[in-house]
Amino acid sequence: MSTGASFTFDLPSGGSISQAKQEVRNAISSSPESDLAREKILEFINTHNDALYRTCVEGHLTGSAMIVESSFERVLVMLHKKLGIWLQPGGHADGEGYLSNVAYREAFEETGIDNLALWDTAIDCDVHRIPEFGDEKEHFHFDLTYLLLAPREAVIKRNHESTDMRWVTLKELEALTGEERLQRIARIGLELARTIKSPEH
Repeated sequence: MSTGASFTFDLPSGGSISQAKQEVRNAISSSPESDLAREKILEFINTHNDALYRTCVEGHLTGSAMIVESSFERVLVMLHKKLGIWLQPGGHADGEGYLSNVAYREAFEETGIDNLALWDTAIDCDVHRIPEFGDEKEHFHFDLTYLLLAPREAVIKRNHESTDMRWVTLKELEALTGEERLQRIARIGLELARTIKSPEH
């Protein structure tokens, strides 16, 4: 993959469902699975004006972050406390139409890493089922993943949403989990990060 784009620290906020729809459309074509998910997400947005909110009980939009280490050799993954699986950081839009900003917000909240740099085009689209948990009924997450670059000597301060968090190479990730989507976006993220102009940290 090749791109002339660069990482940025400039984060807009407050966008509407129209902005979210535009970000879905702008997502790169990184895999057949992502392309298919993009069409499903656009279809869902077209029929659910409240897709940015958790009150949309059938499902809602989320943003997640594939964080790449400054060496471009490792990515950051977390063992999700509620789901019990290894994932990239991420969370609910909660009304925010700039899903890139959602990804950044969640990355900071869940990892505690300051001065993350963002590539504001989604690198992957995905639709996945969230099982029933407590009072929360089964529903779907319509997710866009964004690429973030960690500064040198980044310090991790994970929050309550994970029980473990670690930097891993692709080989280490394959040994850690069989989650195919996580392996796919880690590979895409590392490949892209090496081609994108890095900011001054």
